[in-house]
Amino acid sequence: MAHTTQSGAAQALNGQHPELAFADADADTDGDERNEQEQEQHQLLGAMPRKQSLSERRNVDLPLLKMVNEKEPESATPSPEAFAPGLRRNSISMPSGINALDLEALRLRHQMQPQDALHEEIIADDATSSLGTPATPDTPGTTAPTTSANTPDKAINFANDDSDDEFGNARRPVHRDRFRSRRRASIAPLPALRLNSKEMLASDFDSHSLASNQASITSVNSLASLLREKMQAFPQLIRKKKRETKDYKIKIFVIIMFFIIIFLIGYAYVAYHQQVLTRSYFQKIKFNSHDRIFRILSHEDKEVISGQLGVTLGFDTAPFHCLEEQRRSDGSVCIEWNGVARLHLNFEDKGVFRCYTLQWQALTPGLLPTDCYELKRDNGLWFGGGVTKGQEWSLSYANFDFAPYASGDSKIHQFGNGVKRYFINSIGVAMQVSEKTPLQLGVNRTENRFCLRAANDEFTFVNHLTPLPQLDYRICTTEDMRSLHMLMTQQSLWDGLKEQEFKVLHSLLEEPVWRIPHTELPESLNESAICDYSESAIAMGLGHIVINEFWQENIGDFTVDKARFPTLKDTIDVLHRRGFKVVLTIQPFISTDSANFKDAVKRKLLIYERHSERSIPALTRYKSSSSAGVLDITNNASVPWLLEKLQRLKEEYGVQSFYLDLGTGYNLPHYYQCRQTLDNPDTYARLFTASLEGAGLMAVSTASVVPKPPTFLSTPPANATWEGLRETLGAVLNYGVIGYPFVLPGVIGGDYLLQRPLSKMVSFYSMSQPPLPDQELFIRWLQLATFMPAMQFSHLPSEYRSDLVTRVAQELKEVRQLIVIPLLKKYLNPSMNEGLPLVRPLWMMDPHDPACLIVSDEFSVGEELIVAPILHANREEREVYLPQGVWKDGIDGSLRKGSRWMHGYRVPKDKIAYFRKMPDNTRF
Repeated sequence: MAHTTQSGAAQALNGQHPELAFADADADTDGDERNEQEQEQHQLLGAMPRKQSLSERRNVDLPLLKMVNEKEPESATPSPEAFAPGLRRNSISMPSGINALDLEALRLRHQMQPQDALHEEIIADDATSSLGTPATPDTPGTTAPTTSANTPDKAINFANDDSDDEFGNARRPVHRDRFRSRRRASIAPLPALRLNSKEMLASDFDSHSLASNQASITSVNSLASLLREKMQAFPQLIRKKKRETKDYKIKIFVIIMFFIIIFLIGYAYVAYHQQVLTRSYFQKIKFNSHDRIFRILSHEDKEVISGQLGVTLGFDTAPFHCLEEQRRSDGSVCIEWNGVARLHLNFEDKGVFRCYTLQWQALTPGLLPTDCYELKRDNGLWFGGGVTKGQEWSLSYANFDFAPYASGDSKIHQFGNGVKRYFINSIGVAMQVSEKTPLQLGVNRTENRFCLRAANDEFTFVNHLTPLPQLDYRICTTEDMRSLHMLMTQQSLWDGLKEQEFKVLHSLLEEPVWRIPHTELPESLNESAICDYSESAIAMGLGHIVINEFWQENIGDFTVDKARFPTLKDTIDVLHRRGFKVVLTIQPFISTDSANFKDAVKRKLLIYERHSERSIPALTRYKSSSSAGVLDITNNASVPWLLEKLQRLKEEYGVQSFYLDLGTGYNLPHYYQCRQTLDNPDTYARLFTASLEGAGLMAVSTASVVPKPPTFLSTPPANATWEGLRETLGAVLNYGVIGYPFVLPGVIGGDYLLQRPLSKMVSFYSMSQPPLPDQELFIRWLQLATFMPAMQFSHLPSEYRSDLVTRVAQELKEVRQLIVIPLLKKYLNPSMNEGLPLVRPLWMMDPHDPACLIVSDEFSVGEELIVAPILHANREEREVYLPQGVWKDGIDGSLRKGSRWMHGYRVPKDKIAYFRKMPDNTRF
């Protein structure tokens, strides 16, 4: 059956321009009637005025549609009327009988017949080849298209074979328009297409099914139909995306689970090997001998301290138990790293206290036994070590490299003049290092650890007590920090104490110490200066008058300078009648200008140069003496020689006691050598102090052990600045922590004045008394000293000629006599028995209160008085923290509740904040 088109005139009247039309499959009109209708339509079109075509309107050359009739001969030349003018490019019409089609049968029939896919690209290629070449034998049913010679537009004729279709109808010609856009080639097959209530999925199409998909698209008569079909397929697209999203999440979940399993396997492997290698010693020690991780547990099996032992050993040597001959009979555990080091562990049970002893022995030269422990743990802080160079309140706030633990000048060296190998943590752990250990201490805040190391050097530990360094110390634990401190510092200071010495101790607590002013020159000190000073000081009270080393012509004479003190005995008698006690300053140094120097060299009483004959003394410099020898206290003849001279002074001049100015360990000659080997330079000070206890010592300038009462330990010399005031308080508290209960603070107002940093020790200079300090600084310093164990004056309040200073000094004198001194006496016996200081940091009152651990500018006198001094210039308010309890304000008499901070607490210039503890049942 031939293909026909709808009437162009009818389409023109309706305002429609068909792009391509298909005849109904069920039309029963024969071919002749159709031809007649076409002729009438052509006549009608010829009679009507011709409308401009699309190419004419757009002024472009467009290919025209050629209508082909299969009944016409192939060689017939198409007439110009055969072209349908005015066609709209995007118009689509719906075949009228599409609902009568059996699409399922059509699809099956189409799949059974072999045919090429009707892609537009192939059709375009065929069309191009048909323009210039005749049909090939493979396509016998096609006719070669011809073009009109007088028409510039090109028409393409595609004719199919004459065989009938599936419904017995003759095939209709397929018309293609050259200006038709390749729209279908850019449209992907739909996921699903529903026609005649039947769904055709994309999976039902094979590689040749694109033609069917395109035919279905052309069956849509409007854009709305196309959108409707898209919307019908949209739910399946959503379900597909959901499936893709679900698959993506599953993949992520699988990857995460994979890494979790890998982590758990690795963690289990490490934990298993640590558990296998970690062994329990003495029930409460966990020690991994491979990694050398050391842990101590409390009674409740809670870890209280953790660290790494043998940091310098490395991990390439496996440990094993020591041989039988290396083991000890005291029950200790011995572990050895073959040829490298040996470790002994021991345990001592003291009821609520547990103490563990650790001793490292280096077995190879160059190895320095080093143990490191956590610096901060569970908010716990480490205290001890005395005064450090940075003046830190706690070791946990310090940061310094390994330094020899020896007494020195804290402005130049790492540690101050008072040392003790004792460290305590607020969580209930304490360490005590043997005096035989060449101890070096390092604190590293970055790595959160502090370390103990045994290492010899060329000065501090030059005397190798063992062939190779040994690190020996013990660790004790308990639940109460205060009771642990009592255990570690416990020593009875009553042993051998005489009644007269006890009276001297009371007098130092009750009466001030008066240091006679002086200049750099010895001539500034004479009898007149002493008498005048005592007359001015008597208004403030009686006490001990200290005369510096200038009472002798040369340092080490141990005889009075007759030129400046012709009647010193009479002067001292006057002072005694006024109620003063006279104290002379002595030193172990003998100036080379002194007559005693030659005598000491002859008797070989001096420390001599190392690697030399004993007849060559080792020289050093100290204060006003630029060249001096040092008495060898280990020489049995030195002590009697010195005691004889001191006893003569006491008998001839009526001197009660002496102030022993030892300097520090670094004041010894660099290449010192004693008759008996010293453990370290601080051993010299300890032996010297013990040798002169019978002579009567009021105070010492340096110490490594607690001196016998009534001897006090002096704080380092303080600069006459606000910084010096803060350093004085820090020194008193730190010395109390390491077990020095009786501390003598420096002079009120400062011991010297320097506006520049020191490059050498203070003891290298002959420092004169500082000028009169600033009035505010002197008042605040006097307020602080009122609550100290002892008070020491050089400048007198009367020198200011100020009513304010005089009034403040009188009020503070009453506070000390009425409040402070009774408390000092009350807590004197516990200090003598338990080693607790008279002036204490707040954490000794309540070690479980975290706020008490961090407060460094408050202190307590015993357990009944809290003092909060002003330590900065131009300040009249501060933050105050009161521990648990009820406290009475010393300024206004009000009651204050404890366990809280008081912000912006007002402290006038003439007042100091202090609070007395009230009974627990006190009500507001």
